[in-house]
Amino acid sequence: MRVSSQGVTVVALLADPDAPTDIAQRVARILPDRLAEKAGQGRRFDIKVVSEPFTSGTEDPPTLMRRIMDRGSAENWDIVVALTDLPLHSHGRKIAVDLSHEHGLALLSLPSLGGLRLQTRARRAVEEAVLGLAGSQDTGAEGLPPSQPPLGPFAGRLAPIHPGPVGEEETADLRYVVSGPRGYLRVLFGMVRANRPWRLVSGLSKALAAALATGAIATLDSTTWSLSGALSAPRLVIAMVGSVGLMIGWLIVDGELWHRSTEGSPEARQRARLYNTSTVLTVGIGALVCYVGLMVINLVWALFILNDRVFASMTGTPLHATEYLTLSWFVASVATVAGALGSGLESDEAIRAAAYSTREKERRHMLQGDHGDQPVT
Repeated sequence: MRVSSQGVTVVALLADPDAPTDIAQRVARILPDRLAEKAGQGRRFDIKVVSEPFTSGTEDPPTLMRRIMDRGSAENWDIVVALTDLPLHSHGRKIAVDLSHEHGLALLSLPSLGGLRLQTRARRAVEEAVLGLAGSQDTGAEGLPPSQPPLGPFAGRLAPIHPGPVGEEETADLRYVVSGPRGYLRVLFGMVRANRPWRLVSGLSKALAAALATGAIATLDSTTWSLSGALSAPRLVIAMVGSVGLMIGWLIVDGELWHRSTEGSPEARQRARLYNTSTVLTVGIGALVCYVGLMVINLVWALFILNDRVFASMTGTPLHATEYLTLSWFVASVATVAGALGSGLESDEAIRAAAYSTREKERRHMLQGDHGDQPVT
């Protein structure tokens, strides 16, 4: 990489499409001033955001680091920080970040930052990585400077992240890995956060239409009134769990979201389990949000349309708050089953984006289709 001139360090944030690009663009707005303030000595930083599927076709960290190095050399960037929403593994360990002080490279796996305060943690991680890499370039050190402190967002007393082993032939000279049950949960919730499950709700428009129509009709049916009044709370809970579970299973099967590894290694099976668990949680959150929304809408509809005298004459029970809530709860379960069947008509990409394996296929297709096109900056 070239030596910066006039005190300006060119930093490229190389980000995978979708969530990593959004995070990189928000970080880039405030990063130059924060880096200049912390670096001192009148140093300035020029931040570029490049969105491209650099992880397409591989999840091997050494391969990705070589790709990043080649990309940075081709563009004459001083420092490259790559952001991906894929969980990275090496020797059975989940990688948080790989650093190469000699080449000015950093590869950051966003799921390792967890599901809470992701934007803040990502900003701090990028800041620390850039400052550490810029400091090593100033000293001309090939590798980690002796005075380089651990990255704040990574290695800490409470964080389940610590330095990990690096192969002799790898480009990276420093690696932080996630370990233990807390580390697994941190990565898992980070994957769910990166999947952005709230987008799944907007992708279920046809299923929601079918569910709303079913709920509106069921709310007016006297048989539904009688059934809701006869069901105990445990049975209503079973109906809720069953309907939501049906929707989750239908979306995963119909959308082909289940990841099947073609490799037989333990590491590949571990990745597949992680992918599938994050997919179930993502789709589950989306289905639960839909269920709660249906329950609220059904309650409002029942308050508007039902007549207490008609209800009492048909069921023999006065129409009070308990009856409204019980009816809305039961109708939401019935409507969710209808929504699960209606989801078979869905083709929105938000459903497919719930699975990492499917998003990897999209990135590969994008890379093959771009050919010589320039990336978005």
